[in-house]
Amino acid sequence: MLLRTTVERSDARAVLSKLGLTFFALLLMSLPKLQSQTVAMTVDDLPYVPGEWRPLGPNDGRSALQTNRKILHTFSRHHIPATGFMVEQHGEQLGAQTSRKILKQWIRPGFDLGNHFYSHADFDSISVELAEQEILRGESTIRPLLEGVSRAPRYMRFPYNHTGETQEKHDSMVAFLAAHGYQMAPCTIDNSDYEFNHTYTLALARHDTQTAEKVRADYIAYTAEEIDWYTKLDRQVFGRDVTHIMLLHDSPLNADTIEAVIGLFTQRGYRFVTLTEALRDHAYATPETYITKFGPMWGYRWARELNVKVNGRDEPDPPVWLDQYVKEAHTGAN
Repeated sequence: MLLRTTVERSDARAVLSKLGLTFFALLLMSLPKLQSQTVAMTVDDLPYVPGEWRPLGPNDGRSALQTNRKILHTFSRHHIPATGFMVEQHGEQLGAQTSRKILKQWIRPGFDLGNHFYSHADFDSISVELAEQEILRGESTIRPLLEGVSRAPRYMRFPYNHTGETQEKHDSMVAFLAAHGYQMAPCTIDNSDYEFNHTYTLALARHDTQTAEKVRADYIAYTAEEIDWYTKLDRQVFGRDVTHIMLLHDSPLNADTIEAVIGLFTQRGYRFVTLTEALRDHAYATPETYITKFGPMWGYRWARELNVKVNGRDEPDPPVWLDQYVKEAHTGAN
C-alpha cells in the first residue's frame, strides 16, 4: 500500500511537471516575439575623405586604398552589407585608376554604390537645373561599374542632407529622381565623424599619439550616445524602434575605429541589413512635408511632419576640445 501510494505521488508529480512545462511553453508562445533592432550602414564621400579641408590629389592614393580596405574588410568579416556614396569629382582628383580600384571593391556582393552629386555641391546654393547636372555627372563612374554586375544606381544622397530649402526645389528634385530611377537615401544617426576626423588626422600628422588615442576613445563614446539618443527620438515619434540608417564617412578615423563602431550596435542587439531592407520600414513612407535649409536627421523631420514635439537641445554635442585642438595647432604653426 505504501509502495503504491509512493508511486502514485511520483506519477502525479510527473504529470504536474509536464503540465507546468506545457503551460510555460504555451505562455512563451503567446507572448509577443522580441524583434532585434536593425540598422543599415552607409558611408559617404567615396572614394576618400582626408582630414584637412582640401581637394584630394594623387598623393592621397595610398591612404585612400588603405582606408577603404580596412572598412570593407571589417564589414565583410562581420557579414555586414553597406552602401557607399560616391562624389565623382573626388574620384577624378584622386585619379581614375585608384578610384576605380576602390569602387570595384564596393560592388562586390553585399555592397552597393550610390550617387552623392558630382562635386558635393550644396543644393541650397544651386538651382534645380545645376543639381540635375550634378546627379547625371555624378554617375559617370558608378553607373558603368554597376551595369557590369547587372545593377544600376538606385540611391542618391544629398550632400549635407540639404533636400531643398523651398517646396518648389524639393518637389522638382523628387520628380527628377523618380524619373531617373533614383530613391533619396535618408539617414537617422549622425555622429559628427568629420569633426573627429579633422582632429584625428591632424594629431597623426603631428605624431601626437596621445591625442589621437583620445580622439578615438571620445569618438566611440560619443557615437554610443548618439545611437541611444536617436533611438529614443524615433521611439518618441513612432512609439517603436525604427530601422536605423547610420551615416559614416570614408575617413581614416572610421577605418581605425570601424570595429568598435560595429561593436556598439552588436552590444545593443542590432542586426545589420541592406539599405533596401531598411527602407521597407513604414517610417520611411512618411510624407515629406517638412521643408528646411538645414540637414537634420530623419527623426527630427518625422517629428515635425507628424507634429510630435521633441527637444533637440538635449542631443549631445561633440567634445569642445576637438575644435580647440585644431585652432591651437594652426595658431602655433603661424
